[in-house]
Amino acid sequence: MKKDATRSASEDKGGSHHSLPETYQTVSVPHAKAGFWRQWRAFSGPAILISVGYMDPGNWGTDLAGGAQFKYGLLWVVALASFMAVILQILSARLGVVTGKDLAQCSRDFYPRWLRWPNWLTMELAVVATDLAESLGSAVALNLLFHIPMSWAIVITAFDVLLLLSLQGMGMRMIEALISVFVLTIGVCYGIEIFVLPQTQPGFGEMAAALLSPDLRRAGMMVVAVGIIGATVMPHNLYLHSALVQSRKFGRDDNSIRTAIKFNTVDAIVALTIAFFVNAAILVLAAMVFYGKESVVVAGGQVISFAAESDWIRIAHLTLAPLIGTVAASTLFAVALLASGQSSTITGTLAGQVVMEGFMNWRMRPWLRRMLSRLLAVVPAIIIISIRGGGSVTNLVNLSQVILCLILPFAMFPLLHFTSSRKIMGQWRSGWIMMSLGWASAIVITVMDIYSLPESLSEAWRIIVGK
Repeated sequence: MKKDATRSASEDKGGSHHSLPETYQTVSVPHAKAGFWRQWRAFSGPAILISVGYMDPGNWGTDLAGGAQFKYGLLWVVALASFMAVILQILSARLGVVTGKDLAQCSRDFYPRWLRWPNWLTMELAVVATDLAESLGSAVALNLLFHIPMSWAIVITAFDVLLLLSLQGMGMRMIEALISVFVLTIGVCYGIEIFVLPQTQPGFGEMAAALLSPDLRRAGMMVVAVGIIGATVMPHNLYLHSALVQSRKFGRDDNSIRTAIKFNTVDAIVALTIAFFVNAAILVLAAMVFYGKESVVVAGGQVISFAAESDWIRIAHLTLAPLIGTVAASTLFAVALLASGQSSTITGTLAGQVVMEGFMNWRMRPWLRRMLSRLLAVVPAIIIISIRGGGSVTNLVNLSQVILCLILPFAMFPLLHFTSSRKIMGQWRSGWIMMSLGWASAIVITVMDIYSLPESLSEAWRIIVGK
């Protein structure tokens, strides 16, 4: 029997099943009239976890490919994707705060039952695609650090569930703190290269021109642009954010809800702005190091050649070489990439749990949920890499991001529908400015999806068959 859509979260609280019950209302917040900084410290965290998904190996792969192949030509896509991500994540957080439900639960409760299975399976595919990028990024890191063959490195990543379970035992705030350190480290490292070191300072005028002059006319640009958007605006994050905001224990009165909406909005803007600068820095440095060149000479006289089909994510440590030297750069990049992949496993697993519990009301042990998701991602990767070799890593990562972008409308439109509904949101329905920006973002992404579909499918087939 369908639940009454007008029932408030407080009225439903007694009998509803919450996704991520181990984190639900585990973080206390001060009174709604407390000072700004006390409130911000209490509410900050969910968007930091979300931001990891905006700096995962999938982003690194697409940003590196974009900078290496088109210089600053796709920088405007990174900016546009980041702006759209901020809008959609704000709406996701708002939905969770107001309704007390995550996006999957809202889809289950407010849409016809026949939509439940296709929606769930679509989002499970998004989780698997995300997991593919994370496992490949972690495998590349293990290969660089310990020279483990790629196929075996991918197998090893399938068992990172043990690390995940140990981190989950520390509690939500500890996980948020650890990921904050990771985000800050990467941001500072790339910030120093762009703004401090003279040999890696880009042409800011040329960058500004690229930002203000959108262009997708060059061959291959559209597929990479769709991949960047797919790596930035991630469908599973829209589900996860609406659940994570419920880890804060705030009241259901108007002042408390208003305060929660305000500070989750601030949290999203700050965290995703940092993610934008990191992604932009990766693209810019890849453009400076790789664009228009056939090879580079590193310490010891070694010559590393590259072309449009190069496996950019495997040679991306060269973007850090001017800062700390080639050998140390390789190690730092590998550690950062491993941290990126492992940090993303946390949000990926949590998102998978939200999707399964929200849509289907199924409960599964975290380690089993994680292992099933990872196996569905790594088995195809192992097969392709075993046949074609480790040089296909970047192609596979970019393919996973294109899949995410194609799935994204199936998460965006329900989110926009719910947050614009007075029946569901009541007085907290989003205003016309936010809704206009949200619908415009969804339309732009969907139009790009449709326009690029033939080229994307052709590229996907080429990657799979190796032609």
